[in-house]
Amino acid sequence: MDKKVLVPIAEGTEEIEAVCIIDVLRRAGAAVTVASVSELQITASRGVKLVADKLISECVDETYDLVVLPGGMPGAEHLRNSKELESILTSQKDQGRLYGAICAAPAVVFQHHGLLDQRQATCHPNFVNYLQKMDAVESRVVVDGNCVTSRGPGTALEFALKLVELLYGEDKAREVAAPMVM
Repeated sequence: MDKKVLVPIAEGTEEIEAVCIIDVLRRAGAAVTVASVSELQITASRGVKLVADKLISECVDETYDLVVLPGGMPGAEHLRNSKELESILTSQKDQGRLYGAICAAPAVVFQHHGLLDQRQATCHPNFVNYLQKMDAVESRVVVDGNCVTSRGPGTALEFALKLVELLYGEDKAREVAAPMVM
């Protein structure tokens, strides 16, 4: 069964994280929508051009099994400043559906909007001081209820595979990981 996943992007999004998340979830069979909070084509943090499927404003009335944010700066700040994305994320949390973020996004977006609610989380080492609970920050991937967080570009594949596991189960995660030689 296809799971619906939303991956928001913005100017300055970390491209390794965005592409890893999108690619791995699509390999698992998820119907991934990439939505920009500004223009359809954005320039990522290292100058790579990414083209979204649609604008975030077109996603507000949709229901997703997972909403997952890549990090990067200033990408995470642009994601944080999107009122439409804030609404989507709040609904996702309140309805008990999965939401995740990596790198700067757990601190810059989730913490800012109260989406961590004393949950254990991790993020990029440069942003850990923004987190309220510090006991899980050294972990590469943290799952606390329906919230999943990770550290940065070097943990992106592991993070994406954990999302596959949460959506589809351990067998599917292993199936997706094997051809990638993980």
